[in-house]
Amino acid sequence: MIPRLRPNASIPLAPADFFQRLVEAGFEGDIETGPASRTVFSTDNSIYQVEPAGILFPRGVEDLKVVAAVLSEPAFRGITVAPRGGGTGTNGQSLTSGIVVDCSRHMTSILEIDPIRRIARVQAGVVKDQLNQALKPYGLFFAPELSTSNRATIGGMVSTDACGQGSCLYGKTSNHVLGLRIVLADGSDWWSRPLDEAALQEIAAREDRVGEIHRTVDRITREKRDRIAEIFPKLNRYMTGYDLAHIRRDDGRFDLNAILCGSEGTLAMIAEAELNLLPIPAHAALINIRYGDFNTALEDARTLVALQVASVETVDEKVLGLARGDIVWTGIARFFSDDAGGTTNGINIAEVLADDEAELERKLAEVTAALATGANARHLGYTIARDHADVEAIWSMRKRAVGLLGNVDGPVRPVAFVEDTAVPPENLAAYIREFRALLDGAGLSYGMFGHVDAGVLHVRPALDLTRNDHVRLVREVSDAVVALTRRYGGVLWGEHGKGVRSEYVPEFFGDLYPSLQEIKRAFDPENRLNPGKIATPSGQALLKIDEVPLRGDIDRIIGNEIRAAFDNAAYCNGNGACFDFDETSPMCPSYKATRDRRFSPKGRAALMREWLRLLAEKGIDARQEAKRLRQSVPLASFARRVFNSLNPQNRDDFSHEVRASMDTCLACKACAGQCPVKVSVPAFRSKFLELYYGRYLRPLKDPLVAAIETTLPLVHRIRPAYNLVVGTHAGRMMMRIAGLTSLPRLPRISLAKEAARLGVPLATPQRIEALSPSERQRSVIFVADAFTAYFDPAVALAAIGLARKMGLSPFLAASHVNGKALHVHGYLGRFEAAARRTAHYLQRLDDAGVALVGLDPSMTLAFRSEYKGVLKATILLPQEWLVANLSRLATSPSAIKGKSFRLMAHCTERTNAPASVAQWKQVFASLGIDLQTAQTGCCGMAGTFGHEARNRPISERLYAMSWKPEVDAAGDTDNLMATGYSCRSQVKEIDNKLISHPFQVIDRIIVEKPDIA
Repeated sequence: MIPRLRPNASIPLAPADFFQRLVEAGFEGDIETGPASRTVFSTDNSIYQVEPAGILFPRGVEDLKVVAAVLSEPAFRGITVAPRGGGTGTNGQSLTSGIVVDCSRHMTSILEIDPIRRIARVQAGVVKDQLNQALKPYGLFFAPELSTSNRATIGGMVSTDACGQGSCLYGKTSNHVLGLRIVLADGSDWWSRPLDEAALQEIAAREDRVGEIHRTVDRITREKRDRIAEIFPKLNRYMTGYDLAHIRRDDGRFDLNAILCGSEGTLAMIAEAELNLLPIPAHAALINIRYGDFNTALEDARTLVALQVASVETVDEKVLGLARGDIVWTGIARFFSDDAGGTTNGINIAEVLADDEAELERKLAEVTAALATGANARHLGYTIARDHADVEAIWSMRKRAVGLLGNVDGPVRPVAFVEDTAVPPENLAAYIREFRALLDGAGLSYGMFGHVDAGVLHVRPALDLTRNDHVRLVREVSDAVVALTRRYGGVLWGEHGKGVRSEYVPEFFGDLYPSLQEIKRAFDPENRLNPGKIATPSGQALLKIDEVPLRGDIDRIIGNEIRAAFDNAAYCNGNGACFDFDETSPMCPSYKATRDRRFSPKGRAALMREWLRLLAEKGIDARQEAKRLRQSVPLASFARRVFNSLNPQNRDDFSHEVRASMDTCLACKACAGQCPVKVSVPAFRSKFLELYYGRYLRPLKDPLVAAIETTLPLVHRIRPAYNLVVGTHAGRMMMRIAGLTSLPRLPRISLAKEAARLGVPLATPQRIEALSPSERQRSVIFVADAFTAYFDPAVALAAIGLARKMGLSPFLAASHVNGKALHVHGYLGRFEAAARRTAHYLQRLDDAGVALVGLDPSMTLAFRSEYKGVLKATILLPQEWLVANLSRLATSPSAIKGKSFRLMAHCTERTNAPASVAQWKQVFASLGIDLQTAQTGCCGMAGTFGHEARNRPISERLYAMSWKPEVDAAGDTDNLMATGYSCRSQVKEIDNKLISHPFQVIDRIIVEKPDIA
């Protein structure tokens, strides 16, 4: 039995009366000080870990003003704050031991869109892709491109002066900021906009903080004009933050936003931003050029830049290899196939934009002609992507490159600390050769990619920061890269900000650094805003890269064996792909429904990692504890579990914090498929729940849900009584007391009886092995899960009818326990026993050479993940089987005339079987049908999740986000289909509509084929 775990008591908390004072002063947002929230907010996408004293989630500018006002009170002068946006910073920009001010939960409103003036005004927590989604109907977009655009907030973009692909054309965030509404350290609420000379002088004459700031910045820019011109590099990626070189705009106006953009929350808290918008390019295409080595790709990139393409991105063989194993590769593989002339070890992606198709084709012809001539023909080949979906898919691969670098085995993994250097583009190839030599000399592996048109290189050396020799390399490599970058006329921080790397600021700014200190002092005289970063008042130190706590300090305590045993929980690198704002994206439904980062894969991984650390500190090996638990007698430990559950001393057990986070997980496995690092929450969640409920009592609903597959045959025998319970108010109230709700009724039809009536035999090993080879080839075994078999038998019967129309002999697999419910709820001992029995049975069938086809995607894919190691056989998804038998399908034209067909795929299927949706389209295309696929997130039912009373509000919220609009829009001639049983059940429960499984639709529209050999 695991012990009670105390949260880290060494972290100083903010005074409790500070939070009480905030409420008294009118703060309306959320305040979180619990150990779970502090753990989750202690990391970003960097190598560092700093636990905050608390987290504030303001609802608007008034809350920010309250925070600043309370901080100014004498009693709280020792408290510091750090604003936080998407939390994906690679250099610890938002990490603090003070108070985090997170604008991403509530400050998410797009306040104004003016399509005539091409201006948008937004709150700081609006996500870039969210804004562009709202702008698309107007033909406009907010230009700076980021790999994290689906979770990067506008406030965060401004704070790091973010940019990425296409910056030579579109510039950085600061190039598109028209105004910033900021809250200063003294609580002043100020709109910073460009000022002409008269307006500047009027504001500078003020006797308040605003006036002092303008006087200070104006004086420095006048007095240091020549020195500023000398020190600031003439780069597309000029130095971000405190940008003295661009305070005076080309039109002569004074723009304080040049100082604020990139200041990383050290000068003010950003409340709102007024942004410049651009027209969406009418036509775009990508030329994807393959090379035998990365250096050739880099050198060739200069040729492409000279051809005035919109952007050029280069990717090395390491990143390309990782992309081949990623979820996105299926959709883009045809653009990057290896050539007969050699393996692709580097690619350039050149973007071409145009106002019309004729111009696009002309530009493409110019570039491809140059690629085919003389010294330029050093590539292995190229492809062109013109379709919008293909272009987006290729950019998606490039965007995922940062996260993909973390998707490797073992403790030595690429980490961020010198990942965004920028040099003049003409120096890039030579610079990279020396950079690679530096890393090779240190014996480090790495991956490289970058915006070569802007001279920016992304590189992450692979280190294990639990090793002291690797920790020392952070300093050695950083110092060497700083020297190398300066020698080539570049900067260390090309686009990801300074953060902990601020110790190098004085070296780059030289004798201008005291001017930065003056500016910091004017804005924040007491050094309360994100102290230690970029600049500090005189006499106070900047942070140093080897003096801030590392994640590796925690991981060293856990140990590599434990880290490897818990499904990448400890290897989450903070990339934050699970924070995707898009409601139609599968990952992560619980985060989308709650906006609580504890309830995300990143949050759960952080909590699991801390839990493992606390266990390790007590000498507990979670793996061994699980073995002992399975060998124990449950009844013998019942008394102890009762005592632990009732004992008030256990109320602060950190395990409760972890369990609360795990309770909201839908076990949809979207993270296992979509997370670049393949953090699998359902896998480590089940391991946690097994141990947690070895110490505490389970809720009543757990054993009921866990036993459902074994009890359904018995329940079906008393179907009228069961339906009375789930169909009446009194019965539903009784079920709610047990923790269950929205249970489906059992239909009259019995799959077993109907199959027997139709003459469909049961697939016993002896019966299948007795078939002749030709009979086996013409046979198929449908592996019906218990939920489909008992609650939706019409699907299995449609599969049987379809198989016969295809000239095949159908069999039904015998009743078996899949065990997914056992696994989800942490009954791992019972699951493993059931899995061994079921695997033995299915393996014998598979060994006979007959196709096995599942009906429900979630249950079928469990055979590939949860059964890994015990089952070699592949249980096919319906579409995988149909694709292999397209020649047996034929449709009647009259059956499809005037009808549309739209598919809503299960989220587990979309994320863990990437080819699945394309296979369904292929199946329907063979029938002459242009299948439309709905872009939907999770329906909210997710197996048994939506049937648990405590989860029902989240379940219904998720359904309303993306499923309900699709269901409501379906007309009488629309054939709406859903592959998942739980999805169809959710639609029936909420909208009282019946939608079909694709098997049912195909069975209705195809005609019987003559015998096919």
